[in-house]
Amino acid sequence: MMNRICSTLFWGSIFLILSPSLAFTREQPKAADSPAFTAVPELRSAFDLLYNQRFAESRDLLANWKSRNPEEPFGEAAVAASYLFEELHEQKVLTSDFFLNEKRFLRGIDGSPSPERMRCFRESLKRARELAHKRQEVDPNDAEALFTLTLADGMESDALAILEKKHLEALKPMKEANKYAKRLLAQHPDATDAYIALGISNYIVGSMNSGSRLALWFGGVHGDKNVGMDQMARTATSGRYLKPFAKIILALAARRENQPAMAQKLFRELKEEYPGNQSYAMEYAKARRVSL
Repeated sequence: MMNRICSTLFWGSIFLILSPSLAFTREQPKAADSPAFTAVPELRSAFDLLYNQRFAESRDLLANWKSRNPEEPFGEAAVAASYLFEELHEQKVLTSDFFLNEKRFLRGIDGSPSPERMRCFRESLKRARELAHKRQEVDPNDAEALFTLTLADGMESDALAILEKKHLEALKPMKEANKYAKRLLAQHPDATDAYIALGISNYIVGSMNSGSRLALWFGGVHGDKNVGMDQMARTATSGRYLKPFAKIILALAARRENQPAMAQKLFRELKEEYPGNQSYAMEYAKARRVSL
């Protein structure tokens, strides 16, 4: 049961890896002015490089943007996300081989992550938090600060649980991420990318056995697989920078739920949009074989 509960700590927050923006309405100018919520061409290009597994080039572009926007916490959070996504790629976490393997899905990777990559990841997290807290000194409900802290705590929880297998330690940042996410969504309910947060949590908890769900229920965590997939689909349809990531998770969930047509559609779209990432083509081929 503990392994099943612990798995929620990382899958319930993995939506936060690579989520550089939330979509807001025009009635919310403060958030709309933030690079965390705006389709900045340079940032979009950096994340396109990331999805194409060109990690060093992506970070070069992010570093250039950061040098001209040194007070923006989002820039540091984006760099941290790039290191974490690269490690997840190296460990083959975002694949059906990992996602469909119950033992690995619940316990994390085999082996250990790169010490150097994790050092860079945590340094970027530290700087992102410092800049976010500085903004909160002016406005405790600053949208970009709340988003950055949500992202930072979620990524830290992911790293602890998936890569370092420190499941109990991952609990605290997971709860903090949820707290910041709720505050953010209370201010900006039209943030379409945020649906991935609710969706993954609903799906993973809903996938557990009744005993594990009951234990999580006492901690205020609930789940429904169908609702979760619907929420992930909203981000996969209308998200901004997080749209490709939502497609990955939704496609892998579809594989688990024996819905090959959905998985095929999503992976086909990913491989066409990001031809430099061969993993999407491989996952598309695997999804097709299931239905033959």
